[in-house]
Amino acid sequence: MAPTIDPSKMGEGRAIAVLTSGGDAQGMNAAVRATVRVGIYTGAKVYFVHEGYQGLVDGGDNIRPATWESVSMMLQLGGTVIGSARCQDFRTKEGRTKAACNLVKLGITNLCVIGGDGSLTGANQFRTEWRELLAILLKAGKITAAEAKASSHLNIVGMVGSIDNDFCGTDMTIGTDSALHRIIEIVDAITTTAQSHQRTFILEVMGRHCGYLALVTALACGADWVFIPEMPPDDGWEEHLCRRLTDQRGRGSRLNIIIVAEGAMDRSGEAITCEDVKKVRHDSIIPAHIHSSSSYEKHNDNLSVQLVSSKLGFDTRTTILGHVQRGGTPSAFDRILASRMGVESVMALLEATPETPACVVSLSGNMAVRLPLMECVQVTKDVTTAMAEGRFDDAVKLRGKSFENNWNTYKMLAHVHIPEKKSNINIAILNVGAPCAGMNAAVRSTVRAGLLQGHRMLAVHDSFDGLAHGLIEPIDWSGVAGWTGKGGSNLGTKRALPQDFMDEISLSIAKFNIHALVIIGGFEAFVGGLQIVQAREKFEELCIPIVVVPATVSNNVPGSDFSIGTDTALNTITMTCDRIKQSAAGTKRRVFIVETMGGHCGYLATMAGLASGADFAYIYEENFNIHDLEMNVEHLVEKMKTTVKRGLILRNERCNANYTTDFIFNLYSEEGKGVFDCRKNVLGHMQQGGTPSPFDRNFATKMGIKAVLWLTDKLKECYRHGRIFANSSDSACVLGMKKRSLVFQPLSDLKDLTDFEHRIPKIQWWLKLRPILKILAKYNTNLDTTEKAEIEHVIKKTAVVP
Repeated sequence: MAPTIDPSKMGEGRAIAVLTSGGDAQGMNAAVRATVRVGIYTGAKVYFVHEGYQGLVDGGDNIRPATWESVSMMLQLGGTVIGSARCQDFRTKEGRTKAACNLVKLGITNLCVIGGDGSLTGANQFRTEWRELLAILLKAGKITAAEAKASSHLNIVGMVGSIDNDFCGTDMTIGTDSALHRIIEIVDAITTTAQSHQRTFILEVMGRHCGYLALVTALACGADWVFIPEMPPDDGWEEHLCRRLTDQRGRGSRLNIIIVAEGAMDRSGEAITCEDVKKVRHDSIIPAHIHSSSSYEKHNDNLSVQLVSSKLGFDTRTTILGHVQRGGTPSAFDRILASRMGVESVMALLEATPETPACVVSLSGNMAVRLPLMECVQVTKDVTTAMAEGRFDDAVKLRGKSFENNWNTYKMLAHVHIPEKKSNINIAILNVGAPCAGMNAAVRSTVRAGLLQGHRMLAVHDSFDGLAHGLIEPIDWSGVAGWTGKGGSNLGTKRALPQDFMDEISLSIAKFNIHALVIIGGFEAFVGGLQIVQAREKFEELCIPIVVVPATVSNNVPGSDFSIGTDTALNTITMTCDRIKQSAAGTKRRVFIVETMGGHCGYLATMAGLASGADFAYIYEENFNIHDLEMNVEHLVEKMKTTVKRGLILRNERCNANYTTDFIFNLYSEEGKGVFDCRKNVLGHMQQGGTPSPFDRNFATKMGIKAVLWLTDKLKECYRHGRIFANSSDSACVLGMKKRSLVFQPLSDLKDLTDFEHRIPKIQWWLKLRPILKILAKYNTNLDTTEKAEIEHVIKKTAVVP
């Protein structure tokens, strides 16, 4: 059905209630804020339900009208401001009848539930019983026939808020990314002390019966071993673990990290805890010569532990991270995810009919999707059944594509078997353009995946410049140890393009016998790759497979929706904006103008605007003139009349050559005289630094591996008469994330989709999120509902249920 109705009138005469239930998760507040504001924007009346389902049952003051201002300053708070409670009353028919009565009296027929699978199952049960509950209330004389008629149907939409990421059908649940941020901060801190003392650390992370947090943590910190409930270790794992750790030390590693999920178990279903692993470490790692020595028999167990520790340096410590993982401010990703899902859930509620199944809104790749609630719950239960029945491969598959990819990536990098038989292939890796967080993680996984394929890996220092001047050296397994968490570029990076020294580059490729190139970098990497492809006609040495891996804070590489490094930069901007907002809230009547990086690409400004609750974000892609600037100032003058007396304006560094940051600052200062004062902040190069976020580490690791596997296949295709010859357009590609998957696109095909003057792709997916930014800042703009998310089925997609 084509939407003919004006979105800003969709909710007139309707009432929506929003509640958070079950365990809290960072980002729930962002979801509540978006639901309230978009609900109000559509003309609906919106209510908070305090204390989850308990508040729904108790009614009274627990169900209160929400206003625009009441959700201000919520975005950056962890947990849930409206409270959450585990509710026994709602599990009873009597409790649900009371809840129905409270909703009917207020005319609420739309319920938005933010919680885990238990909370959402409860909501669905409430919906299916609704008519029956109304009949009970009518019979008891608690409601009138008119009230029953007005509330004849209840619509339910769920958003999954859970740090465990244990809900099938959804790529990421609200709170997962923030929990990973907390975990990685701690792991990074522990790594430094572990290295100092050559220790082994065993860390237990949360996740109940789901190993997602443990698995991604293991990938993001390069752990030696991970225990997850979906895939218990084989019998005799103790020996294997000890062998693995000793091997790692043998390769020059000064520390070992083992990650244990709280639900970890062995093949027989017995729990595996940190202490169990620690005990194994002590009991098993006793070298043969100590076993046979007479001194060994004479000592008690306790001493043998000390003896082993002193001989091998295997000093072991355990840390259980606990509730730290639930706390703290939500990451930029979680705020954007929750805000987008809040918008989608209001639309889903207002478009629902009695025939539509209850749905959950979720994100798949970067697409908002609606999934049938009970199908997702069913698949989630199927995972538990599969684990109980020992069908562990099925359990991993049922968890979804993203989980399966993570597991395969971990297996590949952790189970080190470098082949004896070499492929005689040399692959060179270089970083190009400005440095960004995650480049080193991509280099590490590229090097290690290449070595596992039997290739010889070459590190090129200082970009194309180094490639031309022979700054090339072999790099081995331990050469990239510990690189995952390092910011910047260890190889060194420059902006110089290859066209200036194509002769030298072709000589270097011949001299070092390079068979393939992995170029990790920003827009210069794309242009450089293209120049090499164009020079293939002149230089036969350049007829080798090439893959460009996008890594830049600007997110402006054609062929990919996301670049490595963008998420880290986004978090840096968001955290800085939080502090700035706090300062503005304290002084009152103050507006901050903040300039972000990005070249001509407005991704950082727009997304940081969404994540930090900015009043506006000026970008090059959306033209603006003096009338628009005037309107924005008037909007802020109006805002100062409310209880929220502060403003935050973001400006992309190159959004307009004449309306500079200084110009906008001066204009706002003049026009706001007597109403508000202004301050400006240019964030500058801090956006390129810092340790990579969990998302960037994980993304970079997968991209590196994918690039090498693709090159390995390509090299087999291009091998003719004893040498490599690749000159077809599909032998030089950009590896990018498109909508829902990682895809390879030929550089030459992307040429026509690129605006080379402004160094941006001609079509950018995130521009359709701009209306959300404006609506959440109370602009009366039109919400784009043309790309309506249809309900997608989950069951048939994961058809491994027996």
